[in-house]
Amino acid sequence: PPASQNNEQGSTLRDLLTTTAGKLRLGSTDAGIAFAPVYSTGAASGKSGRTMPNILDDIIASVVENKIPPNRAPKTNVKSEIKDEPKDDKKCIQDDCSKRYSDIQYSWICDKHVLWLRDHKNSNNWKLFKECWKQGRPVLVSGMHKKMNFSLWKAESISLDFGNQQADILNCKDSIISNTNVKEFWDGFEDVSKRQKVKNGETALLKLKDWPSGEDFKAMMPARYEDLLKSLPLPEYCSPEGKLNLASHLPGFFVRPDLGPRLCSAYGVAATKDHDIGTTNLHIEVSDVVNILVYVGIAKGNGVLSKSGVLKKLEEEDLDDLLRKRLKDSSELPGALWHIYAGKDADKIREFLQKIAKEQGLEVLPEHDPIRDQSWYVNKKLRQRLFEEYGVKTCTVIQFLGDAIILPAGALHQV
Repeated sequence: PPASQNNEQGSTLRDLLTTTAGKLRLGSTDAGIAFAPVYSTGAASGKSGRTMPNILDDIIASVVENKIPPNRAPKTNVKSEIKDEPKDDKKCIQDDCSKRYSDIQYSWICDKHVLWLRDHKNSNNWKLFKECWKQGRPVLVSGMHKKMNFSLWKAESISLDFGNQQADILNCKDSIISNTNVKEFWDGFEDVSKRQKVKNGETALLKLKDWPSGEDFKAMMPARYEDLLKSLPLPEYCSPEGKLNLASHLPGFFVRPDLGPRLCSAYGVAATKDHDIGTTNLHIEVSDVVNILVYVGIAKGNGVLSKSGVLKKLEEEDLDDLLRKRLKDSSELPGALWHIYAGKDADKIREFLQKIAKEQGLEVLPEHDPIRDQSWYVNKKLRQRLFEEYGVKTCTVIQFLGDAIILPAGALHQV
């Protein structure tokens, strides 16, 4: 309708949602959300036993009951209704939220960019996670392997159960993909002598390409699927049935993103001569991601770095003091090195990589996107240049056995 007609009718969408928020607060879940999800359920949503309201019905009721005249501020103040919300999220983050969350074991790493939840069993973890998630910051939860059946995730166990399967195997150095027997990959997982060799005699750095994934994972590995689901961190957000897992509750007519789960398995670079390559190149996921390190194999054979050699290599990284302390803890087993960047830096990184490609004499097509194509692993020298020339700092995280890394959609990362 024309603007004049709109004004006569009254409330804007902003006004409507503002007046509805306080009302829906009465039917919110234990998680303290202001707006109920857009689905109905027969399950009780809180101590009151009331079922979750349908947001559409509530909005319609609000329109009928509370028409707001134009040019007048709504009477309901959402901030006054939701008293447990902090006045300043950023101030809360910088102050470590120490007073509000004294019952939660946590630390900040990577210059306070990453929240580390140290006790995976604490049922209040989601409250602090929510504050951090609003800021679009990654979160690390440690100790998840303590909830899992470890024997299910051993390399020899997977090889024994599924060695006859065929899968795509990626050579991480030259990006060549071959379809081969899964047993061949697992046989070389901890025995370097059984790994494929490339033309110059070097040991190949191989990765199983998302095998298995999604429904295939559930159908092929039901016991492992159940073990994973019962062990997910922050189930309010990460479980498929979590109250705050919005993607799982999208109506059926939406095209849903691939929510997995998928098994990511790769050899470490410790047995290769070139330590400037990764098993996962720099890329972005379209949905939030939780990645749990369920198993770390100790490779044996000629040319493999000793444990002390691996630790020395990791200590050369730009690490937070707390991560350096974890490296010296004999009870901790490091397994993966992550470099993470905020989504807001994507354009700068894209421009930087195109610049480097031109310097190296590579053809850069107008439609080429180095991040979408996952064609780069940004090594230490390039990470330093990225900071000096574009002001983009790398967040370096070591993932230890049992660590769950939770990344917001749009965060760039390589492993």
